[in-house]
Amino acid sequence: MFKSFVLPVALLGAAAAAHADEGQWQPHQLPQLKSELKRIGITIPAQQLADLSKHPMSAIVSLGGCSASFVSPDGLVVTNHHCGYSAIQRNSTPEHNYIANGFLAKTRAEELPGGPNTLVYVTEKVENVTDRVLKGLAPNLSGKERHEQVENRIKQLIAECETDKAYRCSVPAFHRGLEYYRIKQLMIRDVRLVYAPSNHIGDFGGDIDNYEFPRHVGDFSFLRAYVSKDGRPADPSPDNVPYKSKDFLVVSAEGLKNGDPILLAGYPGRTSRYKLPSEIRFARDVDYPAKVDSITADLSVIAAATMGNANYDVRYASVVKSANNVLKKTKGLLDGFARKDIAAIKDTQDAEFRRWYKQHGSGSKTLLADLDGVIGADMAASREEFALGEATHSDMLKSARTLYKLALERQKPDAQREAGYQERDLSFIKARLSRLEQSFVPSVDRARYSAALARYAKLDPKTRPQGLDALLPASSQLEAMYKSTELSDTAKRLAWIGKDPEAFRKSDDPFIQLAVRMYDAANAVEEQRKEVDGNLERVIPQYMAAVIEWKKSLGKPVYPDANSTLRVTYGTVAPYVPKDGITKGPFTTVEGIMEKATGREPFVAPANLQDAIKGKRYDVFKDPVLGTVPVNFLSTADTTGGNSGSAVMNKRGELIGLNFDSTYESITKDWYFDSAITRAIHVDIRYMLWVMKQVDHADNVIREMTVKYPKK
Repeated sequence: MFKSFVLPVALLGAAAAAHADEGQWQPHQLPQLKSELKRIGITIPAQQLADLSKHPMSAIVSLGGCSASFVSPDGLVVTNHHCGYSAIQRNSTPEHNYIANGFLAKTRAEELPGGPNTLVYVTEKVENVTDRVLKGLAPNLSGKERHEQVENRIKQLIAECETDKAYRCSVPAFHRGLEYYRIKQLMIRDVRLVYAPSNHIGDFGGDIDNYEFPRHVGDFSFLRAYVSKDGRPADPSPDNVPYKSKDFLVVSAEGLKNGDPILLAGYPGRTSRYKLPSEIRFARDVDYPAKVDSITADLSVIAAATMGNANYDVRYASVVKSANNVLKKTKGLLDGFARKDIAAIKDTQDAEFRRWYKQHGSGSKTLLADLDGVIGADMAASREEFALGEATHSDMLKSARTLYKLALERQKPDAQREAGYQERDLSFIKARLSRLEQSFVPSVDRARYSAALARYAKLDPKTRPQGLDALLPASSQLEAMYKSTELSDTAKRLAWIGKDPEAFRKSDDPFIQLAVRMYDAANAVEEQRKEVDGNLERVIPQYMAAVIEWKKSLGKPVYPDANSTLRVTYGTVAPYVPKDGITKGPFTTVEGIMEKATGREPFVAPANLQDAIKGKRYDVFKDPVLGTVPVNFLSTADTTGGNSGSAVMNKRGELIGLNFDSTYESITKDWYFDSAITRAIHVDIRYMLWVMKQVDHADNVIREMTVKYPKK
């Protein structure tokens, strides 16, 4: 094992030579970047930005997949429209379609429940626990043994942290397993929908405009966090009161101009900046094309199965929206790989690293050969996992498999159960199982599963899990299975929680039977993944330590890949040139909405929005340079999925917009950051406030926030 596990912090001095806009930095790293922050014009001291208890970081929260921020002392949270979409959809019916018409609670009593999947996480503490996770691991452990020992140590660290049940703790890996940090978050589980504009504003342009620029979308919504009267998180109850947030962001309607600095804080999901050329080629040539084909086929099945039924459309709206987003991003990655040969760029970098390592590397002599071996095994396991995903692509079957796995795991002491099936996870399992009420129709699920089984049958037999083929149902059996199962009933589905494995084995429910029948074959795939992950966790950190040391010698940035933890990035408002002769941005305006509006989806602009634009009712939100209200703008900030809803702040830490997307040309930044064309797309706070005031008359929400207006 490589000797040091403190290199990322120790080597941060190298970051001073980084481009100002590249890097998704852990807050504690920011003092090392104070010269860069000062250079672009950020006036908040770097030391303050590093402190999670101080403004503005104390106002930044996670929604568990999206980012958000407090904007009032009474738990008011602002995020993207698409991040609040599940809460909007949950409360929508054909008669009260809040997706199409928007929603506004004029009083707190009118606020609607976000549902068990809508949560707010407030990060309170981050601590380096690398030694406790990695120190003393025997060098001769198998991959599976090593992985399980690491998992057991992580579970122990989490259990210590969660003695107070108000908190949710995690121990994610950084630098691909070189470092581990324990993160303590207050988990607020009563979250309500306050305000969301019509989908014709919040998703104007829909999937056609997704990842494109120019954009004209008001991608914002407001939620509120509630707690018990003693201030602690509690289950949803009419007795709960708004959470008194320790801090909140002041909103600035003063605006920005080209070249102004911005700060962006949120919870980016996953990047792969340090992956090897072979991993890029696998994604480009195998993994992503398979994913595109699968999602495309699945969306076609959903469209056909829901056609002409408004209730089915509402139920699958969130599923379709999410799938389309993943599809367009994956296609964008493939187009980006075709446009710029990132694998070839990485080939050059990898060759340089390997030459350096042979001369200067202080790690294992077999590291490079070991590296290639574990990555090859990872690719093979990934193909088998994809096949298993196709073979089990049914919400009904997934529910049955989850319930049976839970029954098996609950036979063990809690500390020995697999992560995801401990007592701490029970509320999340119940929430997922309950969620089907809003996003499931048996006939649609049957059509999706039948099509997935057909796709599975066409896969290379060598990539299909051993012994699985003979266990799967024929398409001709599915109609009878869906008719006779009781799992489509939420109460009966939840009633299986707590039953022992023998009850599952004796069940005559066809999906329970299928879950039991295929358990061993599916579990073998999971066990193989543990072996592969354990070997990756042994070798990749050695590689990363060497890469960091190499990058230090070149004066290049040292920041960890995104992993859904709190990060800060910074940059400037800036246009870009996607191709010769074309310059895009940095701002779009409300007049562009009128140019795009066709009256047909997805370019339907509400009549009251059009009236406000035609009447030039710009109010105080008129930009002095543009002469109208700005809608969206570009910056050089380094973002990815999970940054949706991230606070975009000016040099003083005031909220001036929300991140919601990237340009199509930027999608490959998950793998390679190209400062010339990488741009994040944000909704301008002035457009948000203008819609709230002139279109939706959400004056009560505006009054609750502290808004700084431009000086007259």
